[in-house]
Amino acid sequence: MLLITICARGGSKGIPGKNIKSIAGKPLIAYTIETAQKFAALHNGIIQLSTDDEQIIEVAAQWGLETNYRRPADLASDTAGKMPVIANALEHAERRQVKPFDFIIDMDVTSPLRSVKDLENALTLLQQRSEAMNIFSVSKAHRNPYFNMVEEKGDGFVKLVKPGQFLTRQSAPKVYDMNASFYIFRRVFFDGAIKPVINDLSMAYEVPHPCFDLDEPLDFHFMEYLMSSGEPERMGWIG
Repeated sequence: MLLITICARGGSKGIPGKNIKSIAGKPLIAYTIETAQKFAALHNGIIQLSTDDEQIIEVAAQWGLETNYRRPADLASDTAGKMPVIANALEHAERRQVKPFDFIIDMDVTSPLRSVKDLENALTLLQQRSEAMNIFSVSKAHRNPYFNMVEEKGDGFVKLVKPGQFLTRQSAPKVYDMNASFYIFRRVFFDGAIKPVINDLSMAYEVPHPCFDLDEPLDFHFMEYLMSSGEPERMGWIG
C-alpha cells in the first residue's frame, strides 16, 4: 500500500494564492489531485492533503479530496522544511490506517507536469533497487557546473563550480535540474531522524517531457499558456 501526500501551504509570496489560483479553467491543485487519484486507484493508495489553509481544504474537497487533518502551525511557516511536513502527514495517515505504508509519494502542487506513466516508471525503478531509499524527478539541465557554470570566490573573481578538463558540455558528466514534481520514498526512509532528500542511496528519474515548478509570476504565465493550449494532455505530459 502506498500513501500520496499533497502539501499545499496557504501563504505564498512569489505567487499569492498560487495553489488554488485558476489556470486554464482549473485551480492549480486540481491537476495534482486528478493525477494522484488515478495513481492511487491503481495501487490501493491513500491520498493525504497537508495544508493549514481552510480555502485550500474547501477547493480540494470540490475536486474529491477531503481531509480532517490540519498541518501544525510550526510546519506552516516560511522556514519549515518539506521533509518534516511529509513525515507529519505520514504519521497522521498511519494512525488512521493503523498499519504502515510501503511507499510514500509526495506530489508537488506547483509542478503539475507529470503523468501516471511517469509515476509508474519511477516507482518501478525504486522497487528494482532494494537498497535505494528514494527517487525523485529531474529534468535535463541547460547548464553544466563542469563546463559553463561559475561561482564567486569572494575576491571579486569567479571560478568553475566543479573543476574538470572538459572541452564540450557533452563530454562533461551528466547533471540534472530537480524539477520538484514528485518524490517517492520507501517507508524506512522516515524511520529515525529526518534525512535529507539527497543522500547516498537516492535515485533520480528523468522526466522525458517538459516539467518545471512555479516560483515567479512569469512561470505561472508560461504554465497557463501550456495548459490552455491543450498540448500537455495531447502529449501525455499530464494525466
